[in-house]
Amino acid sequence: MQGFNLFAILLNPGFRAMLLNGLGMTFVVAICSWVLAMTLGLLLLVIRLTPGRIANGAVVAYISYHQNVPTLVQLMLWYFGIASLLPGALQGWLGDHHGEVIFAIIGLGLCQAAYFSEDLRSGLRAVGRGQIEAARALGHSYLGSMRFVLMPQALRNALPALVNHTVSLFKNSSLAMAIGVVELTQAVREVENESFRTFEVYLVATILYLGCSLTIMAMGAVLSQRARLAGAR
Repeated sequence: MQGFNLFAILLNPGFRAMLLNGLGMTFVVAICSWVLAMTLGLLLLVIRLTPGRIANGAVVAYISYHQNVPTLVQLMLWYFGIASLLPGALQGWLGDHHGEVIFAIIGLGLCQAAYFSEDLRSGLRAVGRGQIEAARALGHSYLGSMRFVLMPQALRNALPALVNHTVSLFKNSSLAMAIGVVELTQAVREVENESFRTFEVYLVATILYLGCSLTIMAMGAVLSQRARLAGAR
């Protein structure tokens, strides 16, 4: 029976490289998904603000689907279901260019966009109606009011929720292993299979996930503090 030896993992160049590569892929998936989610979340918010009932209904259906279907199921639907409907040439291209990573980013980004959109909508609803009237009185158009007056305040109000969901997105990136993405969790499994040191390698993974999540939360706290100071001026 092997005794506890964390250095057997940390000081092994091969294992260390596998873990660092997995961590790097985790950041690639998380960051790209975040950009997609925030972009789409803003678009969904804009559509939600329009008077069209059909467009509003479509956004509500989109949000309801992504909030009530498990993220893992959504990833598998994209990778095993939707991918099979694509033209053969495109499937071949995706197979040669890490299609599993692309579908993981799409699946996670589309799912998280529903939460970001609701966060931003709640932040916008918290802006006093007098701010809208003041912006229009200063000569801003509707778009100008949204861009220069309302959205900055909405982002400031929504920042705590956005940070929390950003942490959730980072942690949910581990689900990408189910469709073949060699991110941190998958790398940990591969190291465990080669080293037979289950506790040590999962302890390393725990520390890495915890450190990254706490870093994101600390950065969010700094941004919130600065946003409060900027809003108080």
